[in-house]
Amino acid sequence: MARRGRSLRFLRPVKRAFDRVAGFLVVGALALLRRINRQRMAGVLGGLMRRVGPWLPEHKIGRENLRAAFPEKSPQEIERILAGVWDNLGRVAAEFAHIDRIVYHDPAQPERCRDPDVMIDDLTYARTKLLGDRSRPYLVFAAHLANWEVPALGPHAFGFPVSILYRRPNIGGASDAIVALRARCMGNMVAAGLDAPLKLGRALDGGETVAALVDQHTTQGVDVVFFGRWAKANPLVAQLARLTGAPICGTRAVRLPDGNHFRAELTEEIAPVRDADGKVDIQATTQAITSVVEGWVREHPEQWLWLHRRWR
Repeated sequence: MARRGRSLRFLRPVKRAFDRVAGFLVVGALALLRRINRQRMAGVLGGLMRRVGPWLPEHKIGRENLRAAFPEKSPQEIERILAGVWDNLGRVAAEFAHIDRIVYHDPAQPERCRDPDVMIDDLTYARTKLLGDRSRPYLVFAAHLANWEVPALGPHAFGFPVSILYRRPNIGGASDAIVALRARCMGNMVAAGLDAPLKLGRALDGGETVAALVDQHTTQGVDVVFFGRWAKANPLVAQLARLTGAPICGTRAVRLPDGNHFRAELTEEIAPVRDADGKVDIQATTQAITSVVEGWVREHPEQWLWLHRRWR
């Protein structure tokens, strides 16, 4: 044990040095990508990932997930969807470096941009304006669809305060740069952790909308059915709804056929499921949220991140 302890102490400075180098490379890559036309680079990286992705171990995970979710689809259809998944992922990588430059269509001021990157219709615009009511802040959930950073731009683009839950990047040296890039175009970034629910609860009390991604495996989550199989889901949105009474809605971006533009959508309010005492039922409400996400994924399966182990 003593020898193992010494080995771990020796590895710490090695890991710190590796993080610094990796962080330097990530920050440098972001700076380089920002100097290149976003749409052109997205096409290049999308095409590259279509070729490289099938050689990576995640491709097998994605294939297994898709076969279980869509048993009626042929092997050729599964591979076609996976090709789209890799293409989308390559485009997301290129777009992230330009995330603060992505422009929303503003129906109230259409002259602001002749070719906006993100379109919204009048219904979504009307729903989005409700997020600016500080007397009734919303809980908004999203999923890893299309470019999942895009929906987080919406409230900030229209001047509404928002706090967004995020997972801190594993590469420590790049974390600050990535968080700063997000913060200037999204709002208050709240790192996932033991104190995150408290911080998000305070944000709601202060009139800020709170947003979170909800479609990844959560070890301490609640059991839900997703594509006919049991999975663990993050109950945070339902928990905060129970504690604060904040209304719930969902948001997503859909990548349009040209590959470089999006349509943003915001659902109507989703009524939480209540137990016999009238309180928000955490499991049942999380299931209702998960069912909305499943519906989104079924519409555009090639735009969801099938490459992680959602079912364990």
